[in-house]
Amino acid sequence: MLLRHWFYSAKRIIVLKPQRLTYTALWRSVNCHTGPDVVLHLNGQKGVPDNQVTKRRKKERPSCQPVLDCFDQQYSQELGDLWAPARAVLLDPHSWQYGVMLNSFSTVTGITQILQSQGFSTLLPQKGVSTLLDNGSSTMSNSKHQAGKDSLLPPDDISKCPPNDSCLQPDSTSHALDQDLQSDPSLSLPRPTLQCYIHPYPLWFPSQAHRPGQMKQYYLLNAASLLPVLALQVRDGDKVLDLCSAPGGKAVAIIQCATPALLCCNEPDPHRRDWLAKTLESFLPQSLTNRVIVSAQDGRAFGQSEAGAYDKVLVDAPCSNDRSWLYSCSSQQGEQRLKERSGLPSLQAQLLRSALSAVRPGGVVVYSTCTLSSSENYAVVETVLNDCPEAEPEDLWEEIAIPLSKYFTFNPAHPGHGQTAHKPSLQLQNGPSSSYHHKLGILVVPQPGKTWGPMFLSRIRRRK
Repeated sequence: MLLRHWFYSAKRIIVLKPQRLTYTALWRSVNCHTGPDVVLHLNGQKGVPDNQVTKRRKKERPSCQPVLDCFDQQYSQELGDLWAPARAVLLDPHSWQYGVMLNSFSTVTGITQILQSQGFSTLLPQKGVSTLLDNGSSTMSNSKHQAGKDSLLPPDDISKCPPNDSCLQPDSTSHALDQDLQSDPSLSLPRPTLQCYIHPYPLWFPSQAHRPGQMKQYYLLNAASLLPVLALQVRDGDKVLDLCSAPGGKAVAIIQCATPALLCCNEPDPHRRDWLAKTLESFLPQSLTNRVIVSAQDGRAFGQSEAGAYDKVLVDAPCSNDRSWLYSCSSQQGEQRLKERSGLPSLQAQLLRSALSAVRPGGVVVYSTCTLSSSENYAVVETVLNDCPEAEPEDLWEEIAIPLSKYFTFNPAHPGHGQTAHKPSLQLQNGPSSSYHHKLGILVVPQPGKTWGPMFLSRIRRRK
């Protein structure tokens, strides 16, 4: 199958880099979803909320017994006391909370007022966002594409390139991108602001339909999915790779955090790639579309094809998505997914190794999944660290877990190697062994009243 890079545009897609690669069916079948399964109705005409949020429950869906049996056996050992309440949450979709991420490039004043009037509050007040993004452990990118702190480097206009031509040859991609990302002081870009509203109870806004050429005002998501983006600490002028990008929620969040010089959104599956393209069209202003590439490569090839090309890489890996797998269409589908599950850690490790090769020395990679499975989380990170001496894990406990413990339940302890999992405590995680486990990653476990997750995240820096 022909896999390509595209320059994303609201009007057209320009072929940038043809390349023949292959990928497994696992990629297509298990990549994570960020959109909600439960829709709420807001009073008002044409879907515009009026002054009341009301729940509209979907028809009950039975859980898939083979998947539940597997989870019970595995997670009761790995999570200990946390599994029983997490299980109750996962089996009750009506208790699930969803965040409302605003699109700072559209008019959101009315939506903000409605959210606040209904009891929604900001998950990340602007001061909190600044604190998380400006953590001292992260340094400004020293990429050759960045002229200085907070500099904006708009690309040259590529609209002259015919839509069906290969503007750049494979061997000249990096050089050509360097030319395209030159500074243009005359272009004024909007300032992004990451804002996400949450409610203490399971209340949601309805989804907004995709309309070509029209930007959406907000994106519904599991608020825990913002944590990997925060951990990435994107700065203005960074070159960023979103290695497993569809359906696009984290890519949107990246653009809401900062104005990168380049954001490459990769998705090899054509159906999910179409979904990704629609998401980008719905949330990107015209002034930013030339900064975004939609790529169709197998993510495992980036380490060779674009070695050291990026400042930041997000690997939101295909995984055994606990929420969706519990509601497989049939027992047969659930059993098939469980058979495929054993091959996931190998794929995930390959993607993470590829990301570490694609990031420049001194750059960072964030690895994330939406599963509780230790074999797809801590074990994958540990395996790759053992194979890559240039990779150094970074502790996210004090940077993310402690500041956000009011909203999320974190379980940082490494449950592998026959250890007995226990209920974690923010006050008791200060020993040397805990420090090592924190560096491997942190895990958000759904709990009553804090139904966010599952979400695992780990940040790894490539040594200079």
